[in-house]
Amino acid sequence: MLSEGYTPRRYVPGEYASRHIRITATRLADGRRFFYMDDDPAYVSGAKTRRLDDPRPLTDRFGPRLDAEGREVPFQPPQMRRDPLTGDWIPMATARMNRPITAGPGATAKGNPLAARKPGDPYQDGEIPDTDYDVVVFENRFPSMMQVPGADVQEGHVDGNPLWPVREANGRCEVVCFDPNEQGLPADLPVSRLRTVVEAWAFRTAEISAMDGIEQIFPFENHGQEIGVSLAHPHGQIYSYPFIAPRMEQELRQCRAYRERTGGNLLHDILQGELEAGERVVFRNRTWVAYVPAAARWPMEVHVAPVRDGILTLDQLDDDERWGLAQMYSTLLKRGNAFFDRGDGRGMDLPYIAAWHQAPVRDGRREDYRLNLQFFSFRRAVDKIKYLAGSESGMAAWVSDTTPERIAARFRQLGPVDIEDEETA
Repeated sequence: MLSEGYTPRRYVPGEYASRHIRITATRLADGRRFFYMDDDPAYVSGAKTRRLDDPRPLTDRFGPRLDAEGREVPFQPPQMRRDPLTGDWIPMATARMNRPITAGPGATAKGNPLAARKPGDPYQDGEIPDTDYDVVVFENRFPSMMQVPGADVQEGHVDGNPLWPVREANGRCEVVCFDPNEQGLPADLPVSRLRTVVEAWAFRTAEISAMDGIEQIFPFENHGQEIGVSLAHPHGQIYSYPFIAPRMEQELRQCRAYRERTGGNLLHDILQGELEAGERVVFRNRTWVAYVPAAARWPMEVHVAPVRDGILTLDQLDDDERWGLAQMYSTLLKRGNAFFDRGDGRGMDLPYIAAWHQAPVRDGRREDYRLNLQFFSFRRAVDKIKYLAGSESGMAAWVSDTTPERIAARFRQLGPVDIEDEETA
């Protein structure tokens, strides 16, 4: 259900969310949008309420700033420049150099900005107004892309040279906090909490797709210090691009060419091919299938796809599919952590990226696509990682260190393929 004071543009909660998840909207002190997504019955019923005011003395995020010499200068949004060799847009967000880091040897923050507020604690620059929460979503304080209200986005050229188009990076960046436990792991969350996370992805996909200028919505999760995570907290992000990202452009091009050549949907036929082959399917339930793709490039890679055809984006999933996805994601994270054996049977906290590939918002090729999750890790052994060296980084020409069949065989050792009745909470 939606609390009073927020009118959705495209999001329509299903039966489960209407009864068991309450979305409460507010704004942080600098004007950013913030949403509590509560699954605790006391908050869903309204018996308890969340704190909505942000007590921090933050200035308007679009207001003027002081430069290095103390002079007031107008706000400058992130910009992006187009690479003439590849056609790729490259956002450039210098404000991210100042973002807090709590993970790794380069940590700069003594407190966790994604944790619930702790009254009396010396650190009071957290993003969550309340002292507890279930799931929250809010605009990133240090975004790679952002939309400035009322701005007229104009394309110019670096140094006045038409070789290098430049314009505002007028996308949107949001953070999704999965749980208030600062030391928790996403793999340890109950399926019911992951169901709320799935609802958050669907909610934001629906709402952001109604915003002008957004071309692709990309929910993802970076996990682990080795991946480059700067905040040690169970959370993910949603990048909403004002362009089609290069990987998605490649996939759309292949999907369109396949349809023109065969009349079929490439992602549907890939899934059917994996089901027919069988040996690379690692687990499944009534609504989803997880498999290692036949041309996997990462030393540990799994794709997850819905069984039902016609699903382009996360907000198009029905209640059964959202529950099925929560179960699949829980299973995937647990088995991912068990994939590499240290010899003690305990596995490891796997560094990974979980990347949601959704159909673009407006591109005419969106009907050629199909929703899928691409999950991967660059760890290739307990004590080794795959470095993206000359061939991969220099030429984007991948060399795999294993085979998809070996990856799948290891996953199939870790649990049953059919997980419909498996306990994952």
